[in-house]
Amino acid sequence: MAYPDPQPRFGQSVKGLLSEKVSACSGDVIALTRQVLKGSRSQEFLGQAARNMVMQEDAILHSEDSLRKMAIITTHLQYQQEAIQKNVGHSKNLQDQLKHLLK
Repeated sequence: MAYPDPQPRFGQSVKGLLSEKVSACSGDVIALTRQVLKGSRSQEFLGQAARNMVMQEDAILHSEDSLRKMAIITTHLQYQQEAIQKNVGHSKNLQDQLKHLLK
């Protein structure tokens, strides 16, 4: 069985081999850094989205509370309108009674 000639590999300079390894490692480090930065940006975006959601939730709760208060005010205004209409009816009756008394 013949062994491949090891001379071509050993013939390369140590600096050449080291340079190739450093280049490969540098590429890997750059790729890893890009992935970490992507993840970091994703975390920032998720954090911002969560903050926006909380602000929207607060706005929705505030709006819901305002609508409840407006419904209560509307009900009270309806009661007051009914009371005023009754009083107007009573005042017409009183006016009629006064006219009859003054005749």
